[in-house]
Amino acid sequence: MMKTEYIDRPAILAEVTAAFYRYEEALITNNTVVLDELFWHDSRTVRLGAGENLYGIDAIRAFRAARPAQGLDRELRNTVISTFGEDYAVCSTEFTREGSDKIGRQQQTWVKLPCGWRIVAAQVSLMS
Repeated sequence: MMKTEYIDRPAILAEVTAAFYRYEEALITNNTVVLDELFWHDSRTVRLGAGENLYGIDAIRAFRAARPAQGLDRELRNTVISTFGEDYAVCSTEFTREGSDKIGRQQQTWVKLPCGWRIVAAQVSLMS
């Protein structure tokens, strides 16, 4: 059982929070270089999207390259970032987009690798 002092350590939480918001900025500006950097470059990386299932970094890269670069602005709400130990985190958020009544949901699993914090699994879904 993990001791509570290993959960949400301030320094680790600050690192993950910065990485999460760096990803968010890259997402809404379609900065594919940073988006690619922040995903684990491995065939085991998974991103289950609102309309696609992507297995492996190559599939994720191809999706990013093909998607439209407009209409990416969104507003986050109910963001929860939790860290466990020094190298594992889960980031969950809801988002809305102007002109849509749907609520988006996003969850990411982050792991601190030798190259830094990377998303190893992500899921995006929409609710009416």
